[in-house]
Amino acid sequence: MSSMFGKPRASSERPPQSLLPECNVAILGCRGAGKSALTVKFLTKRFISEYDPNLEDTYSSEELVDQQPVLLKVMDTADQDGPGNCERYLCWASAFLVVYSIDDRKSFEGCQRYLEVLALHARGCQRRCPVLLLGNKLDMEQYRQVPSAEGMSLASRFGCLFHEVSACQDFARVQHVFHEAVREVRRQAECNMPVRPLFISEERPCPPVATPVALPTHHSLATCTFNTLSAVNYKEIPSVAQAKLVTVKSSRAQSKRKAPTLTLLKGFKIF
Repeated sequence: MSSMFGKPRASSERPPQSLLPECNVAILGCRGAGKSALTVKFLTKRFISEYDPNLEDTYSSEELVDQQPVLLKVMDTADQDGPGNCERYLCWASAFLVVYSIDDRKSFEGCQRYLEVLALHARGCQRRCPVLLLGNKLDMEQYRQVPSAEGMSLASRFGCLFHEVSACQDFARVQHVFHEAVREVRRQAECNMPVRPLFISEERPCPPVATPVALPTHHSLATCTFNTLSAVNYKEIPSVAQAKLVTVKSSRAQSKRKAPTLTLLKGFKIF
């Protein structure tokens, strides 16, 4: 069945599937929310109104998101009236689309249970998977039971993105939602990348090699003493900063004796 909804591959323009980064998206929601219609619309640009509600399958499609190829795998789940046997997609997916129908308040209330399950799962694991709340059947506006404000409020409560689409009419919006899920997965992966340790030089005084030499005073100038350069010690720092050299001169009250100019290092330079 996966091959039925597959897209033609442009092998000359894209690397083989084995070399493509993968993004697994699970579509969750109560029966009748339009999960399968969204999946088929995204994969084929076609709308099919009737599906077997007990059928669950995973499809794959090579996509180009922000000029970067990705192998997008979509699991069209078949939960009946709420979350059940969640482990099959909780451990598999890297992003979730939680779908409800704007003309069915019961499906919207069922979304809250899915979001609670996902939030509980996120607290129990180290990785965070992006979640998008999706109001489907925007073409049924005249029968709307769930205002957009309620959808936005629920999404804000659980810290997820919110969109409203129509699997029947608008392919561009449907595609944008799936591509946005890929973007969120990429952003999360970048945030979880290990940071390389940074090192900066820290000056420490060391015993002088030669005896300090005092210059004779001429015309009431202050006596200056020159020592050898200090030793350099390397110290690890936790965060990135920019380097900026700042020259600081002595105060006006001290300028009468021409005090030496000090050079301070503000921030750190990364090479």
